[in-house]
Amino acid sequence: MDLVILTIVLVIYFSVVCCVGYLAWKRSKSSEEFLIAGRKTHPYVMALSYGATFISTAAIIGFGGVAGQFGMSLLWLTFLNVFIGVLIAFIFLGKRTRRMGRNLDSLTFPEFLSRRFNSKFIQYFSGAVIFFGMPIYASVVLIGAGRFMETALSLDFHLSLLILSVVVAFYVISGGLKGVMYTDALQGTIMFCGMLFLLIFTYWNLGGVVEAHTALTNMAYLFPGGGGWTTFPELGSPFWWSLVSTIIIGVGIGVLAQPQLVVRFMTVKSDKGLNRAVLMGGLFITGTVGSAYIVGSLTNVYFLNHFGQIAVDMVGGNIDKIIPTFINLALPEWFTYVFLLTLLAAAMSTLSSQYHAQGTSLGRDIYETLKKKKEIGSISLTRIGILIAVVLSFVLALVLPGGVVAQGTALFYGICAAAFLSVYLCALFWKRTTREGAIAGLVSGTTVSLFWLIFFFGKTAEGLGICEFLTGQPYLIPAVPWPTIDPLIIAVPISFIFTIVVSLLTKPMAKEHIEKCYEGIGSNNSKNNQKTEISGK
Repeated sequence: MDLVILTIVLVIYFSVVCCVGYLAWKRSKSSEEFLIAGRKTHPYVMALSYGATFISTAAIIGFGGVAGQFGMSLLWLTFLNVFIGVLIAFIFLGKRTRRMGRNLDSLTFPEFLSRRFNSKFIQYFSGAVIFFGMPIYASVVLIGAGRFMETALSLDFHLSLLILSVVVAFYVISGGLKGVMYTDALQGTIMFCGMLFLLIFTYWNLGGVVEAHTALTNMAYLFPGGGGWTTFPELGSPFWWSLVSTIIIGVGIGVLAQPQLVVRFMTVKSDKGLNRAVLMGGLFITGTVGSAYIVGSLTNVYFLNHFGQIAVDMVGGNIDKIIPTFINLALPEWFTYVFLLTLLAAAMSTLSSQYHAQGTSLGRDIYETLKKKKEIGSISLTRIGILIAVVLSFVLALVLPGGVVAQGTALFYGICAAAFLSVYLCALFWKRTTREGAIAGLVSGTTVSLFWLIFFFGKTAEGLGICEFLTGQPYLIPAVPWPTIDPLIIAVPISFIFTIVVSLLTKPMAKEHIEKCYEGIGSNNSKNNQKTEISGK
């Protein structure tokens, strides 16, 4: 790449991002503005921020690489991303979350659950799950962007990670969530345009839509798992379990309980804002992840035609390098600049939200909850937490093995679903849920998920080595399909059972508290709803 052009492109991009972060810093003076952007975010900004946070380099590089391995069946994840991650999340969960968040004056996701169930334990336990679990997700996002910079720019991988970490830390620490969401809107626009062009250019390169898909179908005899890149894996096979339980269900369902996404619902000022955000959010996610999965699958056609190898073999088994290698070899040099910005935008938008969520978890949800005398303010504590989160994710990115991007993403989504999904849904829709039931669901889901990861789930059990150290074998049940069943499949139902059963066996929460939580929720009286919007209750 031309060093002069590259320097100009990066200087302009980083300058604009830093300027946006500076403007957010000037407008973030209160805790509410720093933690949830003042509850007055424009629907367009909210939708792009949600989508850009949801879709990261993990989706483009990691899951694009998974598509190169598994094929077009990954498009079912795109369907779940849009149907569950946007339509269901915005319309059915988002509106209730926004109103209940106002009623309880909550500024973080753990604080939202804590005040709904009147439990400090829920707040600091949830904060701990987020703070100690999210570095896994943040580190794989870093790795995804770092691998592309390494491949396309011939830049040292470690230096790439450092540059990304420093720049993102700057505007998140200074501007808070407002800075995060403003830059997300900018970066989301870049991502959408870049991925759409990538899809169009790939089809053009391979001779057209029909020709490309026909060629991929005719390559079925080379597919390592049996079947092909345009068919679904055989029911019950290891490929099927890995794809369905970990990738499609793990990420497709786990999105509902992502703390950094849930808090976005509390940043808009009305339900109309959420309604307007649905279309933009759906188009954005369809265009970005749909393009990544299609292109990832079609790389097999390109690599076979030009190098006589399928995608996985072309990159030596490290699927995180499939998309970067394809970009570097198949597309014109000038597009590398465009795609570099697309990946930087994807990485930085997600990283900024992750760092912010970790910072608020450590500062507000753990420290302020446990320590009665608070010598440091919420904003300062959050900034310290963000800095620690940046360091943790950077260190993890240095030590994690290759091909881990998609797996790390699915892992964190599964942990969040196991810990929070039952409690969050019951908090919104079931007034009979008690404090004890919520705690039981939270703890049981987290415990079962971690236990399954350590002793049953093949990839993590082998990687951690705890099971082998204690029992002498890599995981407890070697027979298929147990090592390929994601913890989410086991932990989420158990969490729901504990939440519901314990709630039915314990005393209901005070009627006055429930009325306060649900004020303005589920009512068709527009005057009451309008009063709630104006009063900010």
